[in-house]
Amino acid sequence: MTVADIAFYAFAIVVVTAGLFVVISRNPVHSVLWLILAFLSSAGMFVLLGAEFVAMLLVIVYVGAVAVLFLFVVMMLDIDFAELKAEMARYVPLAGLIGVILLLELGMVFGTWATAEGVEMLARPEAGEVHNTRALGLLIYDDYIYLFQAAGLILLVAMIGAIVLTLRHRPNVKRQDVLAQMYRDPAKAMELKDVKPGQGL
Repeated sequence: MTVADIAFYAFAIVVVTAGLFVVISRNPVHSVLWLILAFLSSAGMFVLLGAEFVAMLLVIVYVGAVAVLFLFVVMMLDIDFAELKAEMARYVPLAGLIGVILLLELGMVFGTWATAEGVEMLARPEAGEVHNTRALGLLIYDDYIYLFQAAGLILLVAMIGAIVLTLRHRPNVKRQDVLAQMYRDPAKAMELKDVKPGQGL
């Protein structure tokens, strides 16, 4: 067994363990931190597979932007963890039933999976013909451009939802009213006081 094989199995174990803790962690902040660890370990696996561009995308986009956005949203939502745990305990039997059904369905799918003869699953150039970054660009922007645009639209909707969830209007906080500033009457906005000598306002 080579060093690359040992590193691959180490990264794979960390990814599976971190993914498990993402699901079972009771604190949402801890779940996001485990998710960041899973992303970093997945990036290490992509580096071992020779896909350095995908690994850097995973680190920069998912860890540097999406996971940090999740972390800030979770921290800004001011979640009542006691109430969250009480609500979660009510739905544990239903969640367990759904999980068992999903596992059975996945087992049935993988148990009967068969590839038709003569069908190529993914049209890609040979490794020596073109660099992996160019091959990935050709694949995404030529063959799967509509799916790529749909994924971008989903991320946009998720970003807008995160902004709406964290937006709060507090009544005791002064806010800028641009229209009121533009349409104000100078005669009403300013008042001149005739201060006598030796007197205060």
